[in-house]
Amino acid sequence: MKELTKGNPYKLILLFALPIFFGCVFQQLYNMADTLIVGRTVSADAFTGVGLTGALTFFVLGFVNGLTTGFGVRVAQRYGAGDGEGMRRSIFMSIVLGAVLTVVLTAIFLPCTAPLLRLMNTPERYFRYAESYLFVIFAGIGSSVLYNLGANILRAVGDSRTPLFFLIFAAVLNVGLDFAFIVGCGMHYHGAALATVLSQLISGAACFVYMFVRYPELRLHRSDTKWSFSLAGALLALGLPMALQFSITAIGSVIQQTALNGLDAAYPGAVTAYVAASKIDNLANQSFASLGVAMATYVGQNTGAGEYGRIRKGIVVGMVYTAAAAVIGFAFCFGLSRPLMRLFLVSESSETVSLHYEEILGYGREYLLVQSSAYLLLGIIFIFRNTLQGMGKSFVTTFSGVTELAGRSLTAFVFVRYWGFDGFCFSNATAWLFADVFLLVTYFAVTYAHRRRNRRTPGDTPVAHAA
Repeated sequence: MKELTKGNPYKLILLFALPIFFGCVFQQLYNMADTLIVGRTVSADAFTGVGLTGALTFFVLGFVNGLTTGFGVRVAQRYGAGDGEGMRRSIFMSIVLGAVLTVVLTAIFLPCTAPLLRLMNTPERYFRYAESYLFVIFAGIGSSVLYNLGANILRAVGDSRTPLFFLIFAAVLNVGLDFAFIVGCGMHYHGAALATVLSQLISGAACFVYMFVRYPELRLHRSDTKWSFSLAGALLALGLPMALQFSITAIGSVIQQTALNGLDAAYPGAVTAYVAASKIDNLANQSFASLGVAMATYVGQNTGAGEYGRIRKGIVVGMVYTAAAAVIGFAFCFGLSRPLMRLFLVSESSETVSLHYEEILGYGREYLLVQSSAYLLLGIIFIFRNTLQGMGKSFVTTFSGVTELAGRSLTAFVFVRYWGFDGFCFSNATAWLFADVFLLVTYFAVTYAHRRRNRRTPGDTPVAHAA
């Protein structure tokens, strides 16, 4: 367990974020393993079918990640306040709500797999691959809930290393199961999804076993295991806005994917290029997600401890690291886009790829260069959104997702229509700019309002936003 309420913010945030960063990278690597192995052992069409499920997967699993991150913020606040009983009760209620979440999401989305893909105008030659893969992923939603809940609780009490170790274990296990199921058992794309679900399930269970064995102060007492409507409401008040924010953002991604699917005839191979390029992009931008998680925990603990002056320092630190990460991310995409695209694409693996190989590489490189040029805009989202969430202002940050949705909808219905694939490439940058404007205006408006309030009542204890 690690306190983030004392010490140099530069050192604390960096050391806390690094394990999360490596964990995020490994998570992307084992997600990439599915599509890479499918592309190399089945076909490029199977690779594309598995890859284009990403927007729908993000829609559901992003909701899970957002909700459990919100639960973690509550645990971090109780830990920062030194409230052991409140921390344990929050953990118990998080587990109960996680179980309910699993049942509800599985019941809703499992029957909707094919209709959702049809709604997205999925090209027919990719459809059966996408449907089979997505069905298994939706059936295993509980494994994602288990891992994300365990990881976020551990991070909330300052342990960002243990989730990394279990994620590395899951990544290695996933690759091994991929080969066992896809090559050994001939399960093809079904096996890729099953490997992902099983590896995450085992990793999540290991997180909870370790948590209760390693940290006695987190072990639940009988008095902690009582249902509380007020505590459930407090957890959902933090978690639901963050979950909805992810899902709203994902709706924009679904709209984007739908627009791109409609370009399949006019730009042969563009969908395949996007699938490959998005894997590289996701790997390059994980530093922003890890800094965001670090900021949420840092701000959450300092809010609970009443160390409000440290929050403003933390934002400065976060922005310095974000600027550095944006430069490194651009250099990564600029220098490695073509070699990494070739890693995913085998020119003889399908007729489309064979006929349009160089064009597909060009589409992928264009997408990556535009994306990486706007990484600073993405980093600002993570810093300010997670800062507000750590302060307990999750509901406000939901609207940043709405602004992203507006940006992506604009590009889907306007940019793509008039500028084709070029317009699609600028869709994320536009969405990030919309969200940045909202988050920055919101943060400084809230800060200004609370400073005015504190000047009127000088004897009162300052609140987090005045930091």
